[in-house]
Amino acid sequence: MKVLMTGGGTAGHVNPAIAIAETIKRHNPDATIEFVSSNLPNDKAVDLVSRAGYKLHRVDICGSFAIYDPRNLKTLYYMIKSKGQARRIVESFKPDIIIGTGGFACYPVLNAGAEMGIPTLVHESNAIAGKAVKKLAGKVDSVITNFESTTEQLKGAKRITRVGNPSIFDENKTQKSQKSQNSAKSANSRKNVLIFGGSGGSETMNDGVVGALTYLAEKFPDVEFYHASGKRDFERMKSEYARTGLDKRENVVLTDYIYDMDERMARCDLLVCRAGAMTVSEAALLGKTVVFVPSPYVVANHQYKNAKAIYDKGACELCEEREFPEGKLERRIEELLRDEAKCRTLGEKMRAFAAPDANERIYAEIKRLIEK
Repeated sequence: MKVLMTGGGTAGHVNPAIAIAETIKRHNPDATIEFVSSNLPNDKAVDLVSRAGYKLHRVDICGSFAIYDPRNLKTLYYMIKSKGQARRIVESFKPDIIIGTGGFACYPVLNAGAEMGIPTLVHESNAIAGKAVKKLAGKVDSVITNFESTTEQLKGAKRITRVGNPSIFDENKTQKSQKSQNSAKSANSRKNVLIFGGSGGSETMNDGVVGALTYLAEKFPDVEFYHASGKRDFERMKSEYARTGLDKRENVVLTDYIYDMDERMARCDLLVCRAGAMTVSEAALLGKTVVFVPSPYVVANHQYKNAKAIYDKGACELCEEREFPEGKLERRIEELLRDEAKCRTLGEKMRAFAAPDANERIYAEIKRLIEK
């Protein structure tokens, strides 16, 4: 089996693609899998795909801007240029199937594959379908989604199936991670709070976290607070930690990025994080207690909608960035650290949102397309 994966920009597009690739490799160890991303210097595929051990091709493509923004001339030029680049990659690699996971980088590759009669599949993880997926829906052979509501936005699609989100937390890894969690608990009695704001990080969230940790780290010396700031804000955060004295706290750890997210998430007692589709799915699969801090900077405020749907079912806590000055973030964390019974209840309800068979359902759709 030869598979061409495409998607990029944020880790939210790249990690699902890697999860699908690993599922394919588990079923077909001899499969040849290569990736295509954008040529932008900050595309997370450059880092994550190489770490996963796959070959990466790159095309000149970027997203669109506001309707009268002159930068759209560059976008148009790249759209034309990337079409030829994508077609040459497909002709050279000769894949049996092309699989996209959203983002503008996947458009030229899936479009080329559809025009050449190669089986094509695109996955949309968010409740609000992205521009690339909307444009591709009527061209690709199959669209697979995470949210039922996404179907209504893609009426021109040939075939739509709701499967959930592909995840690095497949059944085997989840069991391994839970064993790691139990082992860590026996070796270290400290509770662990894992805090992150998406693959790129967020200055506003990071500032709110620093304010909360200044209070919480002293209040809970037996709790470890593990904070991933994102690489672009890491140096500034180191300065903030030094200014506030958090760098002297033995129970606070600052890092730029988490590469072993499956292990870290499995070991933590409490998650404080964004509400992107992948994060929500993985927290649900592990049955974690979560304080969601949805990003207000995303299309149609879809992270808030993700988090609110779960909050309304009593399965998480919710804190918006605008509530940071009121001290709501530290109060939510403190309440949960003091109430183990509530944490257990939230975790049990959170697990109800999981789609544990998503990887296998996606693989079944891949096989169907190749063998039809």
